[in-house]
Amino acid sequence: MLRPGVPMASLSRALRVAAARPCQSPTRGLGPRNLSSAAGPTAEKSVPYQRTLKEGQGTSAVAQGPSRPLPSTANVVVIGGGSLGCQTLYHLAKLGVSGAVLLEREQLTSGTTWHTAGLLWQLRPSDVEVELLAHTRRVVSQELEQETGLHTGWIQNGGLFIASNRQRLDEYKRLMSLGKAYGVESHVLSPAETKTLYPLLNVDDLYGTLYVPHDGTMDPAGTCTTLTRAAAARGAQVIENCPVTGIRVRTDDFGVRRVAGVETQHGSIQTPCVVNCAGVWASAVGRMAGVKVPLVAIHHAYVVTERIEGIQNMPNVRDHDASVYLRLQGDALSVGGYETNPIFWEEVSDKFAFGLFDLDWGVFTQHIEGAINRVPVLEKTGIKSTVCGPESFTPDHKPLMGEAPELRGFFLGCGFNSAGMMLGGGCGQELAHWIIHGRPEKDMHGYDIRRFHHSLTDHPRWIRERSHESYAKNYSVVFPHDEPLAGRNMRRDPLHEELLGQGCVFQERHGWERPGWFHSRGPAPVLEYDYYGAYGSRAHEDYAYRRLLGAEHTFDFPPHHDSIKKECLTCRGAAAVFDMSYFGKFYLVGLDAREAANWLFTADISRPPGSTVYTCMLNQRGGTESDLTVSRLAPGPQASLLAPAFEGDGYYLAVGGAVAQHNWSHITTVLQDRKFRCQLIDSSEDLGMISIQGPASRAILQEVLDTDLSDEAFPFSTHKLVTAAGHLVRAMRLSFVGELGWELHVPKASCVPVYRAVMAAGAKHGLINAGYRAIDSLSIEKGYRHWHADLRPDDSPLEAGLAFTCRLKSPVPFLGREALEQQRAAGLRRRLVCFTVEDKVPMFGLEAIWRNGQVVGHVRRADFGFAIDKTIAYGYIRDPSGGPVSLDFVKSGDYMLERMGVTYAARAHLKSPFDPDNKRVKGIY
Repeated sequence: MLRPGVPMASLSRALRVAAARPCQSPTRGLGPRNLSSAAGPTAEKSVPYQRTLKEGQGTSAVAQGPSRPLPSTANVVVIGGGSLGCQTLYHLAKLGVSGAVLLEREQLTSGTTWHTAGLLWQLRPSDVEVELLAHTRRVVSQELEQETGLHTGWIQNGGLFIASNRQRLDEYKRLMSLGKAYGVESHVLSPAETKTLYPLLNVDDLYGTLYVPHDGTMDPAGTCTTLTRAAAARGAQVIENCPVTGIRVRTDDFGVRRVAGVETQHGSIQTPCVVNCAGVWASAVGRMAGVKVPLVAIHHAYVVTERIEGIQNMPNVRDHDASVYLRLQGDALSVGGYETNPIFWEEVSDKFAFGLFDLDWGVFTQHIEGAINRVPVLEKTGIKSTVCGPESFTPDHKPLMGEAPELRGFFLGCGFNSAGMMLGGGCGQELAHWIIHGRPEKDMHGYDIRRFHHSLTDHPRWIRERSHESYAKNYSVVFPHDEPLAGRNMRRDPLHEELLGQGCVFQERHGWERPGWFHSRGPAPVLEYDYYGAYGSRAHEDYAYRRLLGAEHTFDFPPHHDSIKKECLTCRGAAAVFDMSYFGKFYLVGLDAREAANWLFTADISRPPGSTVYTCMLNQRGGTESDLTVSRLAPGPQASLLAPAFEGDGYYLAVGGAVAQHNWSHITTVLQDRKFRCQLIDSSEDLGMISIQGPASRAILQEVLDTDLSDEAFPFSTHKLVTAAGHLVRAMRLSFVGELGWELHVPKASCVPVYRAVMAAGAKHGLINAGYRAIDSLSIEKGYRHWHADLRPDDSPLEAGLAFTCRLKSPVPFLGREALEQQRAAGLRRRLVCFTVEDKVPMFGLEAIWRNGQVVGHVRRADFGFAIDKTIAYGYIRDPSGGPVSLDFVKSGDYMLERMGVTYAARAHLKSPFDPDNKRVKGIY
C-alpha cells in the first residue's frame, strides 16, 4: 500500500509548499460544508513526498459473499468489525454469552480502525476514563496473550506530555495526583530531566513534562485479530463481507418498539439485541432502526517520517499546546494532531473500505510547525507516507453508548473521537455488562446516549457546531469552569432575557441555558458560534462572554470568586433567588402509579397528598440512578399545567435538568419492563421554577403568596397550590442549600410577573440573584449530594450516606433493595467522607486522599465554603487491607489531600461541617 512517486521531501519543504499556495478566496468556505471532501477517497495524491498509503485495489471482498454462513438466530448481533465491535464481542463471550455474532461489511478494521495511531495514554482528567484505560491496557498487554498465545502488537514505550506554560503543567500535576489513587506510575520532569530522557527533544520553551513509563502503543490489526480469535474460542462467530441492510423491529402488546432481527445482503438473523459499533457509519445503521446517532465524520490525518537516528525506544509525545502528537513507529515517527479547521466528510460512502483521502497540506501545516519546534531534526527528515482517513466525532467528545431510548434492544458503541483503540477494552467490557445485566458496572453516564435531550440528537446545527468545537479543543486544558461556545441558546427558560439584562453569566447543560453567576458590568450574551474564525468565518471581537469565560480558565481561585462569595453569603444572611427552570419536571400518573412509585423510589412515598419526599432511584445492583423529590398529588376538578387529570394516583417529580433525560429514560425503561399501567408526562418546557432561599425568604414570600407560611400552616417537605401576584403556582417548602426556603413551580407564561413580584418584595430584605456556581458551594457546604459527582450509578445510598432515604425497615420491595441488604450485611467496602482543609487553596475534584501515609481514594467533588471559610471536599475512601470501612476507620485516620503534587492536612467529618443539626432549614436561626 505504499506508492513510489515524486522525489522525497522533508517536513520543512512540505511546510514551504503549503505556505506558497494561494490563500482561499474569502467568498469560499464560509461554513465547514464547503470544505468537505466531495469526491470521496482517492488513490493518487499530488503532494510533496515520495510515497503514500493508498486505497486498496481489486475486487471488493463483499462481492465474494460472506466469510461463513449466517446463523438463523443469535442472542446478540454486533455490527462493525473495528476496535469496539471486536472488544464488545470478546467481552460478551468472556461473560458467558453464547451465540454472539459480529457482522462486518468488508474485513475486520477496514473502516477507520486500520489507520488509527493506536496510542494508549493511561491518565485522563476523568476517574472513570482512567479505569477504562487500565482495563484496555490489561487486555492488550496481558490477558489476550495469556488466553491465545498470540502477541497483540502491544509496545510499552511510555508516554510524555509536554507543558509549555504553567497552567498546562498544573493540569499534568492534577493527573499525576489522580494516578496515585489508581496505581498509575507517573513523574513530573524538569526540562533538563526531559532532555536526558528524550535527547532529540527541544526543551528550551518548556515548563516541564509528565512522564508515564507504562503508556504505550497498540497494533490495530493484531489486537482485533487476537480479540476475535479469543471470542471464537468461546463460541462467538465473526462473519466478514456481510453488509447489514436493515434492522427488523416489532412492537409489543404495550406499544414498545423492540429489536427483532438483522437483515443483510445474504439473509437475516433473528435476534433481540443489536449493538451498533459501525463507527463513522453508525448514523446510517441507526437510521435503519429509527434511532438518532449524533455524530459527524471528519478527516483526521498524520504523516509517517523516514528513519530518524536516535529515535528508537523513545516515548510517545503529546504536545498539547502545539496540538500535535508524535508516535514512535519503529525507527520513525508518526506526526498528527487536531486543528481548528478540520474537513467534514459530508456524504459518507458505504463503499469505503481501507480507504484514504488526499491530505490537505493547508490544514495540516500547523502540525508540522509544532512537530519541528518540538523535535528539530524533523525539519530535515523525509516523509515516507501520509494517512488521512475518516474518524467519528461527537458533540461532547465522549463516546455514544448504551441502549437507545427509541428502540429497546438496540445498543450503541460508537463515536469514539479517534480514541476507540485505547478506550475499546474498558468500553467493550462495560457495554457487555450493559447488554447482559441492564447496566454497566462503572459510572458510564458521561457516555450514555441518554445524556442528550431528544431535541438535540436530531438537530444538525447543534451536532455539527458542538462536534467541531470538541474536535478543535481536544488538546485544550480542561478547566473546571469551562463552558462551550458552540451550540448555545438551544433551550432558554422564560426568565432568560430578564436575567441576562441583570448581568447573568450563563452555563450550558444539555441544551439549557442556566444561570452560572452574576456580574455588574452589563449583559454578556452568548453569541452565534463563530467556529473560532475557521472556514472564513469572522471571529467575534470584544466578545464579553468569551472574555468572562477566559478569565475563569485557571486552577487558582477564579477572578469572579468574590462575586460568587457575595451570592453565597447573602443567601446565608438574607435571601437569594435562584432560577431553576431548567429542572426536569415530570408527572407520574395512572392506575398503577402508586405501585410504580413504590418500586422506583427508595423512600416511603405512601404519604398523603401535599407531602414531598427526597428519595433515590436505584438500579438492580443498588447503584444510584438519581436523587430527586417526589410530591404526592390529589386529583383535581380540572386539568391544568400544575395538576393534570388522572385516574388512580399521581406524583410530581422534580429532577436536576442536566440529568432529566437520563431520569426520563430510566423511569420509562422500568415502567416498560414491569408493565405498569401509568403515564410519565414531561412538563419541563411548560413550567418554570423559581427558588427563594435564606433567612428572609418567609418574610419576602409572605408578601407575594396568598397563604400562611408559618411552620404550622406550611411545614417543611410539603407543597400546595397557591396564588403568587395573581398567578396560580405550586409552592414547595424545600431547600437545596440548607436554608429556610420555598420553590415556586410556575406556568411558563407566569414566570416573569411572579419573578418581578418576588424581587420587588425582596428589595427591602436584601434579596439578590444567584446562580449555580453559588448552589455548588452552598450545597457542598451543607453536605447535599450532587448526582454524577459524589453520587453516581456505581455508588449505593449506603456508601453515600443516604441510608435515610431507603425504607429498609419496611416490607415493601423496591428496585435495588436486595443489593443494598447484601451490602449492609457484608459491610461497606467504601464510604463517602467529607473533608475540610484549613489552607486557602482551591480544589476541584480528582485530588488524591491520603490516610496514614497511604492513598485510600480520590476527591469526587470539591468547592470553597464561604460561610465556614474553608475548602470542602468529598471522596470515597477504602481500607487498603480490603476490609469494611467502618465509622471508626474514618474517625481514626490522619488525612492529607494531594493537590497538584502538594499535600495539605485535612479533617474528616461524619456530618456536614455547616449546621450539622439542620436547624436552618426549619427556620431556626
